[in-house]
Amino acid sequence: MTGANQAPEADLPVPPASPRAWPGWLHLCGAQRLLSLADAQAALHTPRFASMYQQLFHEFPWLLPALAFLLGAIVGSFLNVVIYRIPAGRSIVRPGSTCACGQPVAWHDNIPILSWLLLRGRARCCGSKFSIRYPLIEALTGAIFCALVLHFPLPKAAVGAVFLSALVCAAFIDLDTFEIPDIFSVGLALAGIVFSFAIPHLHGHQDAPPLLAHLRSGLDGIQGMLIGSALVLWIALFAEAVLKREAMGFGDVKLVGAIGAFCGWTGCITSIFGGAIIGTAFIGCLALWQKMTGKPLRLRQVDPEKGEQELGLGAQVPYGPMLAMGAALHFLFLSPWVDSYFAELSGLL
Repeated sequence: MTGANQAPEADLPVPPASPRAWPGWLHLCGAQRLLSLADAQAALHTPRFASMYQQLFHEFPWLLPALAFLLGAIVGSFLNVVIYRIPAGRSIVRPGSTCACGQPVAWHDNIPILSWLLLRGRARCCGSKFSIRYPLIEALTGAIFCALVLHFPLPKAAVGAVFLSALVCAAFIDLDTFEIPDIFSVGLALAGIVFSFAIPHLHGHQDAPPLLAHLRSGLDGIQGMLIGSALVLWIALFAEAVLKREAMGFGDVKLVGAIGAFCGWTGCITSIFGGAIIGTAFIGCLALWQKMTGKPLRLRQVDPEKGEQELGLGAQVPYGPMLAMGAALHFLFLSPWVDSYFAELSGLL
């Protein structure tokens, strides 16, 4: 029943049967006005803080990457602690940062990147040198976080921050000790499977129906972990049989499994073969440097029993850093091209 003070509804044209004629019908119905009203209602239901931040980042497009770099540098400062203390079996929480002389490092001398530059790489208390690797890791992590927010939506960027931060730790620990702790291989693989089920963006299934998207993404993570670790295991066994010595540690096998959980099996391919190319180029440059200067570069080892070794062709070098670089390049930049290539290849078979 229509109320006394309610205006009668206007007669609207009946929609035509053919969808091709709909645009004209929508125009007759005032579609633009209706869409504007819907947008206004959606804006009213949008949280005020979200709208404010969207407007802020729209007005200052450099702000989000700058904040991401700052957060990454702070995380990188923590990663320096992790890289140093975990191989030594020390707590990563306590005590706080200390100098080589035992004096605590003040907070204003522990600002990522900036403190190292202001102090010219030396401790304020005793003048001992701080390695340039500390600010480099902080800058590297900041650049990674910046690239993540520029390339991906927030859910995938957050997962990528966890994944690539763990790869930074695994790479530098392997570079120092020729070992990758299980927390950065087995633990990272388990985290990758959990993230795969929780964040469909990770494997590109965000457009599927919700339940199906989570299931497909999780299965891609499991498949990537199994295929990646199995592939590198067979490569290691074959190389060991040919070379009559260990060619690849089991830590590398587990690390590739973790990479597959985050990047899928195509990411494992990029990591394995891309890492081999990166490693060959790296060793070649070192050999060229040694030939030109006559001074061999030495790889520092945390384990005093291994000491230092010369780097060059034929030298044993850790493969973990190369795998990490290949995986990072795939996750950040190469994934669309690699996935498209294998999709076309599978279509031909």
